Amino acid sequence: MKRAWEQKRAVAESFGRIKHTVGVYSGKGGVGKTTVSVNLAVTLAQQGYKVGILDVDIDCPNVVQAMKLHEYPVVNDDKKMLPPQRFGVHVMSMGFFQKNEEEAIIWRGPMVHNAINQLLQTTEWGELDYLVIDLPPGTSDSPLTVMQTLTLDGFVVVTTPQELAKIDAMRSINMIKTMHVKVLGVVENFSGSVFGTGAGEELAKDMGLDFLGRIELRGDYQDTSKPTVLTSEDVLAEYESIVDRVKTALEKTPAAAGTETD
Repeated sequence: MKRAWEQKRAVAESFGRIKHTVGVYSGKGGVGKTTVSVNLAVTLAQQGYKVGILDVDIDCPNVVQAMKLHEYPVVNDDKKMLPPQRFGVHVMSMGFFQKNEEEAIIWRGPMVHNAINQLLQTTEWGELDYLVIDLPPGTSDSPLTVMQTLTLDGFVVVTTPQELAKIDAMRSINMIKTMHVKVLGVVENFSGSVFGTGAGEELAKDMGLDFLGRIELRGDYQDTSKPTVLTSEDVLAEYESIVDRVKTALEKTPAAAGTETD
């Protein structure tokens, strides 16, 4: 119990100067959760906010690659890691600690739990307006650890138009609600003539949630040199609309102010 309390206190200290902490989550992999996380974070940074992104997808950390980061965290005098910055966003990810990005991380639950706790405890974020957390998909150990360890302001749930993705997103929403955390709303990704449209809006209506917006499947995403909001005005407009709705949802939610220490 003492160790758990100390861990919780260390996390609270690391997150104590962050105004808003938003998780981006999905019930399954492959729905574009990391792409949404990165473009949301960069859009906020482009609007002049102090922003960080925390990649806690231990199995498949992709934020470093998506942000085209070549710098690594440095350790300060307090033995805390200082996240490097790219496109105005501070970044921390398990991807920094892989010798080979093609290496498979094959860990059981306790190792995943410890790795996530280390990232949460030893990162010095400083003052941020927004921290976007790219969570692992599913409803098992990894997202559960984050939900139990952090007090988040809310979640953005990402789905695609397919029926199975909608069902999995519903499962992730039910998990969030079970953990008594607010769902800020639903985003539909890969929308358009290829996969269809409307599942995200239907899901939001069925679950009594806000629909934050629809992101079209576009050829613009073939340019991976930087986050697509920096290369496409159409994509930027979509994310600016989503960001506005996220801000509105956060205004209705009391600030979490890090992790509780009681």
